[in-house]
Amino acid sequence: MTKLSNSLAAADIAHSLHPYTNARAHERNGPIIMARGAGVHVYDSEGKEYIEGLAGLWSVAVGFSEPRLAEAAARQMAELPFYHTFAGKANEPAIRLAEKLVEMTPDPLTRVFFTNSGSEANDTVVKLVWFMMNAQGRPKKKKFLSRHKGYHGITVASGSLTGLPVNHRDFDLPAIPVVHLTCPHHWRFGHPGESEAAFTARLLREAEETILAEDPDTIAAFIGEPVMGAGGVIVPPEGYWEGIEALCRRYDILIVADEVINGFGRLGTTFGCERMGFTPDILVTSKQLTSSYMPLAAVVMTEAIYDVIADHSDKLGTLGHGFTASGHPVATAVGLENLKIIEERDLVGNAARLAPSFQNGLRAFADLPLVGEVRGMGLIAAIELVADKATKRSFDPLGRVGARAAAFAAEEGLICRALGDTLALCPPLIVTDADIARIIARMGRAITRTGDWAKAEGLV
Repeated sequence: MTKLSNSLAAADIAHSLHPYTNARAHERNGPIIMARGAGVHVYDSEGKEYIEGLAGLWSVAVGFSEPRLAEAAARQMAELPFYHTFAGKANEPAIRLAEKLVEMTPDPLTRVFFTNSGSEANDTVVKLVWFMMNAQGRPKKKKFLSRHKGYHGITVASGSLTGLPVNHRDFDLPAIPVVHLTCPHHWRFGHPGESEAAFTARLLREAEETILAEDPDTIAAFIGEPVMGAGGVIVPPEGYWEGIEALCRRYDILIVADEVINGFGRLGTTFGCERMGFTPDILVTSKQLTSSYMPLAAVVMTEAIYDVIADHSDKLGTLGHGFTASGHPVATAVGLENLKIIEERDLVGNAARLAPSFQNGLRAFADLPLVGEVRGMGLIAAIELVADKATKRSFDPLGRVGARAAAFAAEEGLICRALGDTLALCPPLIVTDADIARIIARMGRAITRTGDWAKAEGLV
């Protein structure tokens, strides 16, 4: 390592606490310090080039170092670097972006509330739904339905909605009334010999039985990612979302589409709910909204929900919720320019066009001894590694093999994410056929190396 890299690494170890990181292991191993990015590539402090196969964190749609986004931020910084949106204040970029989001989202969605992150956005959903139910004189209707392996954030309310043990354990979560339903992953959770159609029917029966057992008058909303991301890139089976929507309409339960990962083209459609065939009452988006160049998220809701909230704010004198940076002018200016780029370069269409080569190329690994399942949709996919293909038995302890595979991938010049022993890929939407071929080749070498390592370790 260079002298500068050594100095930075030592300072990081001495002073930083990293998210989603084993802190003691980090002290031993030190960081990979990223120095710059260009297009689909990032470069560490030693000059090593990587294909960013996860688009940062499922989020950099237009690639790294896009000059138009830097210029949009600089222009807005020079004109109005900050102003809040409390007490009726507004700024042009936030107004224009809200207008654009209403234009892009499904027709019933007409009102926008800005936050800084997807976690804050889903916390905001919880609070606004509770506010709405109290306004309507339904104080018991406060529970949320979510799903095991769903990911909705890490703040207290959004972390409660999340259905992953690592996000609950020793954080005293869930801390709000939420019921987690079976994860809609047929390969992992289907019964022996159970068809996908029978699995879907069973999950819909479970959902309805849960609603009736809990009492529909106590359940406010169902929240779900159209295609689940951090829980392992799980594509629900055909008919699942249509069935969930029908149940929610039957029992007067709001539908919240968490589009933080799916939104703005990831599945080859502008939003995942369009691809999966349902219409939400509330849609949450972040990440690709600004390609994560600036922190920004948005809650987009129907006029009917807005009317209840607006009337109650009039009764109480205010809506007692918001963030200093809600509708931040620089973040919203970057968001506007980012959405222009996505449209001008037809990146949604690019995702749809390249999805077959991406998905089929990765599915070629399904015959490898270590690979249990390859799954995905559009430009998001996952490869689940197992100890025994026939029984689908996972490795014990979970995560050791996945971490080793991700490390091998990094050595091969590909960044992916290990979710336990599942390797996730979600490249920037600007990828080309040539980029996809390189991603698949590097991933193939990493999996082969992982198989050799697992044999040497006596794990298979």
